[in-house]
Amino acid sequence: MSLKSETKMKERPKYKRVLLKLSGEILGSNEDGVFSEKSIKPLVDEISEVYSMGVDIGIVIGGGNIVRGTHLEKKLGLERVSADYSGMLATVINGMVMQGMIEKKKIETRMLTAIEIRQIAEPYIRRKAMSHLDKRRIVIFTAGTGNPFFTTDTAAVLRATEIGAEVLLKGTKVDGVFNLDPANNKNAKMYEEIKYAHVLNDELNVMDMTAITLSKENKLPIIVFNIMKSGNFMKIIKGQKVGTLVS
Repeated sequence: MSLKSETKMKERPKYKRVLLKLSGEILGSNEDGVFSEKSIKPLVDEISEVYSMGVDIGIVIGGGNIVRGTHLEKKLGLERVSADYSGMLATVINGMVMQGMIEKKKIETRMLTAIEIRQIAEPYIRRKAMSHLDKRRIVIFTAGTGNPFFTTDTAAVLRATEIGAEVLLKGTKVDGVFNLDPANNKNAKMYEEIKYAHVLNDELNVMDMTAITLSKENKLPIIVFNIMKSGNFMKIIKGQKVGTLVS
């Protein structure tokens, strides 16, 4: 085998189709506010690199950098349904920003939304999403599930299952799943692998319980990792151990 062929073999991705779940907070910073080029640009660069390996990428993004429905409900006393819809619309704004940044890389994208806003996005239809992915377009799923009372974590599991993703990658600001809050406890221990049942029984802060239950039922593995560390996304795609595997 030639050196060129060996290099190609080494670069062959472990996963062909993935769903990347991003929290809205990742797009902003304390210094720059709701959107930060310092945060978004490296993220988009890495998404572009993974895409160039032939990986199909779906993205579900939260809206926490703009507004959270739970915040509106608790702080302002807003009705839960209205609060949740406000949070869903925040994810649409984030989706538009991500779409614009990715397309600056000359990569075709499509944004699908669970709430119809035809002027800026296609309504979510599973077959349409599959068609876009098969045509090598990055698909950004926004507006959660389109229903109140469900988080974007649950939406991520739902979309990952619907598009046949091999794994759900939850990009966060922490290295993985810990037994204690690492921000408040220096003795917190990170799990390399953990079972769905452990997460559910101990109510670990991975995703909401509906999302974990849905993943368990569909045997969808989840990798929780620090996407703020450059190269982590690519390492996972290449099959290296990064973060915590929930399976």
